[in-house]
Amino acid sequence: MSASIDMTTGLRRMIAAVTKGIFEITHNSFALIGLAVLFAAMTLVARPELRQVGEIKLFSWLQERQYEVTGVVSDLLAIDRVTATDPKELPKQQAAVAFWLSKKYSVAPEPISAIVSEAYDVGHRTKLDPMLILAVVAVESGFNPFAQSHVGAQGLMQVMTQVHSDKYQSFGGKFAAFDPLANLRVGVKVLQDCIRLAGSTEGGLKYYVGAANMEDDGGYSAKVMAEYAKLQLVSQGRQVPVFSPAVNAALTPARPLAAADPANKSTFINDKAATVAMK
Repeated sequence: MSASIDMTTGLRRMIAAVTKGIFEITHNSFALIGLAVLFAAMTLVARPELRQVGEIKLFSWLQERQYEVTGVVSDLLAIDRVTATDPKELPKQQAAVAFWLSKKYSVAPEPISAIVSEAYDVGHRTKLDPMLILAVVAVESGFNPFAQSHVGAQGLMQVMTQVHSDKYQSFGGKFAAFDPLANLRVGVKVLQDCIRLAGSTEGGLKYYVGAANMEDDGGYSAKVMAEYAKLQLVSQGRQVPVFSPAVNAALTPARPLAAADPANKSTFINDKAATVAMK
């Protein structure tokens, strides 16, 4: 009887000891894991290059896993660069403008919608009418984000990338000139500075096209203002014909001054008075 009791007592003590040991090991393991995570976090903060390497390896692993599952390799960061929006998700006013521009310039409504939405956002921040911004885009590039003039103006708003390369740094560099939203933001900044320098919208457009020191801007300002007037009516819900004799000329982006004087854009950029606008 006593032997049985001793055996039972011994088993209980052994079980208790094992349980305590497991608890201590587990507890200590959690503590060690916590310390390891803490030290790893501190290391990554102190050594950003290690964090970057880790991110690259993680993205690479995720891409490999995605390929194994789907057979397709995609850019995991592409969602951050999406430049298309469903026009049905826009406010009624913006959607009307997007559809009108889409029909007029034969561009899909989704990318046009993203540009219209961005024009409204940037216009609100810069106190510029988004219809004016879109009118400049229409005349400058016909909504072609890859347009380039023979004097080096590029993108939606035909910004001189070489001159304004500093403004593209926050977007990843000069090649962002061909990203429609980045080009729009930089172009609006330049346009805003031009208008402030000139003291009027028409005067600012003259500066923008490179005719600051010329009496005539080749009809550029008039063309932009005509498109601006149409877009204002569209945004107000008015019915505006998409195609007309006056509209056909706007379908082909043109720089009348550039044809007569290939250096006209550079003339403006190097003009002493333009220094303020370029900052």
